[in-house]
Amino acid sequence: MKIPFGARARLGALAAPVWRRLSGPAQWRVARLRHRTFLVYAGGIVRDDQGRILLLRHRLWPAYRAWGLPGGYVNAGERLEDGAAREVREETALEVEVTVPPLHVASGFRHRVEAYYEARVVGGRLALDAAEILEARWFPLDALPDEMSPRLRSVIASLDLSRG
Repeated sequence: MKIPFGARARLGALAAPVWRRLSGPAQWRVARLRHRTFLVYAGGIVRDDQGRILLLRHRLWPAYRAWGLPGGYVNAGERLEDGAAREVREETALEVEVTVPPLHVASGFRHRVEAYYEARVVGGRLALDAAEILEARWFPLDALPDEMSPRLRSVIASLDLSRG
């Protein structure tokens, strides 16, 4: 039900003193009741010294779009760039240094926001999390696999990954 503007203003005037008396954590809890929750996804765009991009074939994704970037959901209180580095490490055992700010941020999904970071391998050795990942390969930017979501393909295509 849509509340008319005048009634909204009167409600706001009544609620403002109560709102101001609440502490920060209490305000946050009330705001969470009013707004739907969403997930934040952080992905790593990992390239090798030849400029190829690391893609993973995900076990839990549909076969027609099984290839994607290493990444996953950010934990509560975790910085986005730290979440991207953690997800790369969990899925591939590679230690990466993440470049801030993100190369791409996508929103407008029903319950998801995405941030993609450029990541440089600084250690580790490629070893896959077999529970989630079937295969990992380095792909040239002009030869991405067909089994990839069109949206992710366009995200990669839109990035300036030519600098090295």
